[in-house]
Amino acid sequence: MDAYKQICGLNPDSQYVELAVEVFGLLADATRVRIILALRREDELSVNRIAEAVVKSPAAVSQHLAKLRMARIVSTRQEGQRVFYRLENEHASQLVSDAIFQAEHSVADGHAPAHHHEARDRA
Repeated sequence: MDAYKQICGLNPDSQYVELAVEVFGLLADATRVRIILALRREDELSVNRIAEAVVKSPAAVSQHLAKLRMARIVSTRQEGQRVFYRLENEHASQLVSDAIFQAEHSVADGHAPAHHHEARDRA
């Protein structure tokens, strides 16, 4: 187990801690979180479809997508004049899910949050 943590960078002295903080900073924006949630639902979306989903202008969404792309959270595919975006891997999606679940816990007032009910229903 310790060897696994060493390889994956899960130790407190890991070289990846600062990079992880940058990822958290990048995701500390409601529009970017909404973009990731929209992309979770579809394999890929155009800027206009993402803009509709997050209720922002295509220009604003493009700026956010550029930042997510530079961080390798999203990737693109071009088809003619249109560019389609997709999540690069499952990790950003999982981070956003976990943050949403944590938010549900913070307002649950001692009750089991919705994601606990969904997990029980699937079992």
